[in-house]
Amino acid sequence: MRYFLELAYRGTHYHGWQRQPNGISVQEVLENALSTILREPTALVGSGRTDTGVHAGQQFAHFDTDLTLPDTLIRSLNGMTPSDIAVYDCFPVAPDDHARFTATYRYYQYQLCRRKDPFRADLAYQFVFPLDVPRMNEAAALLLKHTDFESFSKVKTDVKTFNCRIDVAYWEQHPNGDLTFHVRADRFLRGMVRALVGTLLAVGQGRLSVADFGSIIDARDRKRAGRAAPAEGLSLVGVGYPDSVFTQRTTGPAQAF
Repeated sequence: MRYFLELAYRGTHYHGWQRQPNGISVQEVLENALSTILREPTALVGSGRTDTGVHAGQQFAHFDTDLTLPDTLIRSLNGMTPSDIAVYDCFPVAPDDHARFTATYRYYQYQLCRRKDPFRADLAYQFVFPLDVPRMNEAAALLLKHTDFESFSKVKTDVKTFNCRIDVAYWEQHPNGDLTFHVRADRFLRGMVRALVGTLLAVGQGRLSVADFGSIIDARDRKRAGRAAPAEGLSLVGVGYPDSVFTQRTTGPAQAF
């Protein structure tokens, strides 16, 4: 039987979602807890990787087992994991539903804090320099017209294609001046969102023009793009699936984004 877990985590103290040989990951912590509860080795497959220090307000992962799950599974998982990891739901899915490959989109937000804020440490990037937000949005709109984003991918990455379909990309300015970058796509390349943010900040500072940003996309060269923005501002906030994935869910539909 295959099951989906819905979870969230604060990534500050983890080497990303995926198991790593040199540091603790969210996947490792959850797999250890789940294997202990079920009393058999249990592997999780996440909807996607998040890098070291990146957070997730909504993440999904699947696992397979022939055992009958205990009614206390979610409470037990939350009791056995640190306070910066939370499991919200567990529900059965079809055998061919896959946390990664069945997903139709991933939605990220990048939080930019415009003044020092002790309550948002490790959750937002403090950036106090002047920014031209309309120009940043003009540049961000170009992303919807392209599909090849090799210029914003980590160089050493094993992928068959650099194509992604971005359907949302814009900066939202809040009343206190803070900014949120919203970006949603069918898939993302390694380091892509942080590279996009770093390059768009260069546009906002006037170091790059909107035309320069378009040329960077066309160049398909990571060296042309700006430096990656810090990890602490980035969160995976939504993962989309066909409605059929949730037909056996009893706690209500997944949050829509």
